[in-house]
Amino acid sequence: MDFIAALKEFTEQEDVLSVSRDVNELRGKFDDYVLEEERKFQILELDAEEKGESKPEMQGDFGKEAFYVIYNIHKTERKRIIDERNAAEAENLKAKRALIERLQGVVTSEENIGAAFGAFKEIQEKWKEVGNIPRDNRNDIQKEYSKLLEDFFYNINIYKQLKEHDFKRNHQLKLEIIESLKSLQKEEKMKELETQMRSLQNDWDEIGPVPNEQWELLKESYWTEIRSLQNRLNRFYEDRRDQQKENLEKKGILIEELKEMLTDQENWDSSKAWEAKTKLVLEIQNRWKTIGFGPRKENEIIWKEFRSICDTFFDGKKTFYAVVNSKFDGVAEQKQALIDKANKLKEQTNWKETSEQLIRLQKDWKKLGHAGRKNEQKLWKAFRGACDAFFNAKQKHFGDQDAQYEANGVLKLELLAKMEAYKVDKDKSKALADLKQFSTDFNAIGRVPMKIKDETYKSFKAIMDKHYGALKMEGAEMEKILFQARIDTISASPRASSLFSDLKFDLRKEIDKEKKEVHQLENNLGFFANSKGADALRKQVELKVKKSEDRINTIKQKLKMIPNE
Repeated sequence: MDFIAALKEFTEQEDVLSVSRDVNELRGKFDDYVLEEERKFQILELDAEEKGESKPEMQGDFGKEAFYVIYNIHKTERKRIIDERNAAEAENLKAKRALIERLQGVVTSEENIGAAFGAFKEIQEKWKEVGNIPRDNRNDIQKEYSKLLEDFFYNINIYKQLKEHDFKRNHQLKLEIIESLKSLQKEEKMKELETQMRSLQNDWDEIGPVPNEQWELLKESYWTEIRSLQNRLNRFYEDRRDQQKENLEKKGILIEELKEMLTDQENWDSSKAWEAKTKLVLEIQNRWKTIGFGPRKENEIIWKEFRSICDTFFDGKKTFYAVVNSKFDGVAEQKQALIDKANKLKEQTNWKETSEQLIRLQKDWKKLGHAGRKNEQKLWKAFRGACDAFFNAKQKHFGDQDAQYEANGVLKLELLAKMEAYKVDKDKSKALADLKQFSTDFNAIGRVPMKIKDETYKSFKAIMDKHYGALKMEGAEMEKILFQARIDTISASPRASSLFSDLKFDLRKEIDKEKKEVHQLENNLGFFANSKGADALRKQVELKVKKSEDRINTIKQKLKMIPNE
C-alpha cells in the first residue's frame, strides 16, 4: 500500500476535520507497517549474527520521515482549525454570559418599563447574533437564559400595568403552540417535524407572560410535548444511522456481485454476450437505485467505486462495438454498391434479363450478411425499394399476376423445349455449366399458373435427370456436383421448402446409421487378440471405420450445401 500517496489524498481535502479519523487510521496502519519492517530487519540481523556474517544495513527509514512530514503538517493545520473554532466558541460563550449578566441586571434592577423593554430587546437581538458555543455549555446556558426570560416577564413592574386580556391572550397563544406541537406527532417527514418544532419553540419564547397560577401547568404541558418530539427525532436519527449502515452493506454486496460478473470480460467476443451482460449491469443499477443512502462520506466513496466499475464496463462495450461497427461499415459499403446497381436496373424493360440480374443481386445481398443496426434497415429499405420498383413495373407490364404467371409459363415451356433439344456436350465442364445455367434460368423465370405448376416441374426434373445421367460421372467430386444439381432442381419446385426438409431428414438418418456402424465396429475391435491373424482382421475393421467416418463427413458437407430457405 502506498501510504504517502494515500496520506496526500486525505490531506489535500478542503475539509481538514472531516478526514482526521481517516488520517489517524492510516497513521496506525503505517506505524504497524514500519514496526513489521523493522522486525523483519532485526530477524535478518539475528540470522546474520548466527551465521557469522556481516550485519545487513538498513535501507532508509521505510518512509517514516516523508510520511510524518506530511502528517505533522496536517496535524498542525487540524490543531490550528480546532483552536480557532474553540477560541471562537469560547468568545461566544463569554458574550452570552455577558448578555445573561446584563439581563440579570435588567430583571433585578431596572424599574423603568420603557428602558427595561429597550434593554430586553437589545439583549434578545444580540443573543440571536452570537454564534455557536462549546457543546458542553449549551444546555445550561440556554436554561439560564430561558429562566431569566421567565423572570423578566414575571418580575419587572410592567406586569403590574399589563391588562388582564393580555395575559389571557398570551395564555391562549401558548395553548395553541402546545396543540400545534401535539399535531406534529402526526408529521411523517422528520425534517419538516424538526423545522416546525424549532419554529414553535422560538414562538413560545417570544410570547409574553401568562397568569402565574396557570404557568406551571402550561409549562409542564409544553415540555412534555417537546420531550416527546425530541425523543421521536432521536429514535428516527438512530434508526436512520442503522438503516444507512445496512444500505451501505447492501451496496457493497452489489459491488462484489458486479465485480464477479465482469471478471471474464476479456472472453466476451460477441454482441450477444455483451448485450446479455448489459442487461445484468442495468438490472444491478436498478437495484442500486432502490437502496437508500448510506452515511454521507462512505456513501460518496462507494458510489464513486460503483460508478467507476460501470464506466469501465460501458467503455469496454463502446470499444467492442467500435470494432464490430468497423466490420459492419465494410458490409454496408458493399450493400450500397448493390443498391446502386439495383437503382440502375429498376428502370429497365427487358423483363427476363433484368429479373435474373436483380435476383442475382438479391442472392449477393444475402451472402454479405448483416450490416449492423445502424445501417441494415436503411440499406434494406433502399435496396428493396429499387427491386420493388422494377418488379411492380414488370407486374404492371403483364397486366396482373395471372397474366404474369401465364407469361412465365410460356417462358418455362420454351426453356423446357430448349432443354429437351439440348445435346450433352462431350466436354463435361462445358456440359455442367450448361446444365447449371438451365437451372438458373428456370428458377429466375418465376411462378407459373397452378394448373401447369407440377407438370412443368416434373418435366424439368425429368430432363435434368436425363442430362446428368448422360454424363456418367464418378468419384466424390462428381457426387458433389450431382448433389448440387439435385439442389438446383429442387429449388425450381413449388414445394422446394418441403423437399429440402425431407432431404435433410434423410441425410441425418444416413449419418445416424453410419455412426451406429462405427460404434459397432469400434466395439468389435476390443475382441481381437494380439495375434497375427487378429491383426489382419483389426486392420480390415479400422478401414471400415475410416470409410464410415469419411461417409459421415461427406454427408455433413451435403447438409451444409442445402439452403436454409
